[in-house]
Amino acid sequence: MMKSIILLTILTQVLVFSSCSSCNNSSKNFDIPDSILNTEDQPMEVSDATIDNIVQNIASPVEMAALIKSIGVPYSKQYLASTDNVENYASSFTKALNLGIYGADLGYINMYNKSGAVLDYITAIKSLADDINIGQFFDFQTLKRLASNSSNLDSLMYISVHSFNKMDDYLRKNKRANLSALMIAGVWVEGLYLGTQVVKANPSEKLVQTIGEQKTILNQLMLLLEIYKKDKFIADLIKEYKILKHEFDNVKITIEVGEPESVIKDGRLTIIQNEKSIVHMSDEQLKVIINQAEAVRNRVISWK
Repeated sequence: MMKSIILLTILTQVLVFSSCSSCNNSSKNFDIPDSILNTEDQPMEVSDATIDNIVQNIASPVEMAALIKSIGVPYSKQYLASTDNVENYASSFTKALNLGIYGADLGYINMYNKSGAVLDYITAIKSLADDINIGQFFDFQTLKRLASNSSNLDSLMYISVHSFNKMDDYLRKNKRANLSALMIAGVWVEGLYLGTQVVKANPSEKLVQTIGEQKTILNQLMLLLEIYKKDKFIADLIKEYKILKHEFDNVKITIEVGEPESVIKDGRLTIIQNEKSIVHMSDEQLKVIINQAEAVRNRVISWK
């Protein structure tokens, strides 16, 4: 997959070693050694372009939900984080993290066209966004109006995702990128939670493959969080995500190179190298990841 190639590029930009000439560049697993994540030296200096690459390669709030629906799994409210917790979140850090979590849940609700549940989640998101001064980018009134009509699914999803993109962009451009990273971390962990909860009762091979591929995404997310590890809250979140990383380290991903394909893009002939990632994960490894994803997600949504 192209995600693996992008990750290799990011690692090359971020991590510079004097011994690079002796590195084995043929590895397809792209593991991040714990020694790198444990360093207490100065924070990594990473260009905006590199951060953009990391952010763009982490799933949107609707990707996991779209996959779940595509394999025929029915909607279930029990997977969602309760909006009753909104008033419990006191710090800007917990607000940003749970903004991402509710964003992933909103994507799930929208995907199943459950307009009756949408209002609770857009209200919760609007409240958290206002509290960290980015509510002006969340088009609450339009979303509320669209939610009243089940025929507006496409518009509802587009504006929801567009609103999150605008909030993320504003935070990163106004020296509040640590909160942007937390939003992204929230989207990711809730997406993983949704996927792992569904796969327990619906062991779709496609869903198992996607869960295994989260190893690559988590490695990128850890790089992003490490930039802001001087914030105690983010340092604590890193500890939680390292629990997941430890389990994903046992998952192996290999890349199968396919035939190149010629396509016309922007009026030009472009050659695309097709690749397919193959996840090697045992049933026991999947079970452990399911359990840890649930434990980590439930712990972080309980933080005040």
